[in-house]
Amino acid sequence: MTTDQTQAPAIRVRGVEKSFGDLHVLRGVDLDVRAGSILALLGSNGAGKTTLVRILSTLLSADAGTVTVQGFDVATQAADVRRTISLTGQFAAVDEVLTGRENLVLVARLRHLKNPGAVADDLLARFSLTDAGDRRAGTYSGGMRRRLDIAMSLIGDPPVIVLDEPTTGLDPQSRIEVWQTVRALAAGGTTVLLTTQYLEEAEQLADRIAILHDGTILQNGTLAELKQLLPPATVEYVEKQPTLEDVFLALVTEAPTSTRKEA
Repeated sequence: MTTDQTQAPAIRVRGVEKSFGDLHVLRGVDLDVRAGSILALLGSNGAGKTTLVRILSTLLSADAGTVTVQGFDVATQAADVRRTISLTGQFAAVDEVLTGRENLVLVARLRHLKNPGAVADDLLARFSLTDAGDRRAGTYSGGMRRRLDIAMSLIGDPPVIVLDEPTTGLDPQSRIEVWQTVRALAAGGTTVLLTTQYLEEAEQLADRIAILHDGTILQNGTLAELKQLLPPATVEYVEKQPTLEDVFLALVTEAPTSTRKEA
């Protein structure tokens, strides 16, 4: 991971607003994601996570505010943004009729890469899928399909990858496999924006955590910084350290009524 704190963020979000009719989904979101880091965007269903992801990946236009990815403006330089970003949605987008290797080769050919077979073999090895490479993806476990999906997203070496709730619906073992993959991405220098509604996932993976509630960022910081937001407590006999769940519940409970959705 980069240690240059003066470097411009890989993703910068300023004052982003989005409404659908009378429903205000995003209400002036500000967010930075440092290059080579993992930021977890934590929020419950309906908080606005997927809407923000669609805006920064050029799939949806904001009503107000600006978003840049690797210095490119998503509104005016969409083609440049698409060349530098990869989006993995909530559900694995693999072709279950093809083998794992064929899925990777197909994407490599669509991206006009030289020697797509070598690209596929490299990614199969990188994601511990070599032994299953010649099996149909439809026979893969949930964790294997998700790892293949992420591998497909990395074809072309995008510097930024967005994972929208990547472990939704997975069993505990598959979740751990995906977590290992995400950690490896960041260790290799890839910037990761991870949306999740799982407190444990954010706590396990993220360098920084942004809590999104009713379209606004309630807090944004490291896990240690967020835990400091809770008032100190006197405990007899047993000292209990605050968890991310404690922080999240306290912030959501104390959120001003102005941030709540209008009826």
